[in-house]
Amino acid sequence: MAEVHATAIVDPEARLGEGVKIGPYCVVGSHVDLGADVVLHSHVVVEGRTEVGARTQIFPFASIGHRPQDIKYGGEPSELIVGTDNMVREHVTMNPGTEGGGMVTRVGNHCLFMMGAHVAHDCTIGDRVIMANNATLGGHVTIEEGAIIGGLSAIHQFVRIGRHAMVGGMSGVEHDVIPYGMAVGERARLQGLNMIGLKRHGFARADIQAMSEAYAMLFGRDDTLAERVERVARELGGTAGVSEIVDFVRAESARALCRPRAENGS
Repeated sequence: MAEVHATAIVDPEARLGEGVKIGPYCVVGSHVDLGADVVLHSHVVVEGRTEVGARTQIFPFASIGHRPQDIKYGGEPSELIVGTDNMVREHVTMNPGTEGGGMVTRVGNHCLFMMGAHVAHDCTIGDRVIMANNATLGGHVTIEEGAIIGGLSAIHQFVRIGRHAMVGGMSGVEHDVIPYGMAVGERARLQGLNMIGLKRHGFARADIQAMSEAYAMLFGRDDTLAERVERVARELGGTAGVSEIVDFVRAESARALCRPRAENGS
């Protein structure tokens, strides 16, 4: 059922789905579950209580499921659950959850993790997320569906990145990025909406116009943020994308909201 290279070390208790291919010098631990047609190309290590979904491919020197880089971790039986049809490139690292974060790190489907990307403990990653080369997530980060994290970027722990948002390369993100937003900078600030992403995903011109109006209203200078959010919901909330942004801003979060840079540079 599975094709295992003679040099690979696979614990007999590991669960291997039909059509799994394990290449040279891979190591697979006892609590690992590899779904159908998963491919470990070579020199891949999959350890811990790790589940890898069907048709996911993992490239050389990736380390998947080893203990979290969290000094509070005490050996609890936490998990890493990786979905289907993912592409995990060279030197990617993914860690399981911890007791302080729900015990699970969860990765969605159809994601691309380029060389050197890091997914820390207790992160939640939606479907079709792209993390470019050496992009790094701190613990407890949430990346929603379709978001793109540029190369050499770092996302601070507990930050949320909204659906189809874009984080530019070499950015340090300390605050939540709204859905469809675009954040760039050494200490990232919003630079507007991810217009290219909106067009690629087939949003109608009227919807994009409404979201642009909502963005301008939300980050204007009048009233408080809470008052501006209510105004956006009242005047433009009938648009699906606008409603999503409003819900994101209203949601409880450990981090403040990433905002545009003010005209005075602050």
